[in-house]
Amino acid sequence: MFTGIISKTSKINEVKSAKDGLFVKIANNLGKIKLGESISVNGVCSTVKKFTPSKGGGGKNIYFEYMPETLKITNLSFLKKNDTVNIERSMRLGDRISGHIVLGHIDGKGEILNIKKEGNSQAFEIKIPAKSFKKFLVYKGSVTMEGISLTVVKVSSNSFIVKIIPYTLKHTNLKFKKKGDFLNLEFDILIKYANKK
Repeated sequence: MFTGIISKTSKINEVKSAKDGLFVKIANNLGKIKLGESISVNGVCSTVKKFTPSKGGGGKNIYFEYMPETLKITNLSFLKKNDTVNIERSMRLGDRISGHIVLGHIDGKGEILNIKKEGNSQAFEIKIPAKSFKKFLVYKGSVTMEGISLTVVKVSSNSFIVKIIPYTLKHTNLKFKKKGDFLNLEFDILIKYANKK
């Protein structure tokens, strides 16, 4: 599990496609890591497959492998070398949850319909990927976008709006996003359970 509070960003050093999946190498900005550890990459719960050893045991690069199902649901297939990704280590028992409970299980890709500056913030309007997801979006409720815990400020018939404060914009990959880009979305697990029939 994660909190949706992005601690670091990282650069993509290599993307390699294969018929049975995708291999991604990113720079390690997290310090010491372990094989099999779960790390959120743009909101996707990702397992450390290997890392390049370095002095101190931190590892210079981290390697991940993604299966076709993950590539179909997420925007990871759009990654290219030198792209910036949001990364977060999994939550430890006893950690503060400054965001909300995030599983790293992406529900779908949301297209950016508009980005509008409003005072010191930026309003992102995102297309809801499927009608069935609308019930998971409520005013002042939580949504995860690219692994970032955000608050929904408006829900329309086929889109929703979140507002990004300067700190979040500066410390995540949202500053590089533009109209037409697709973002990984995960809807709040508590709302999903509340809507389960």
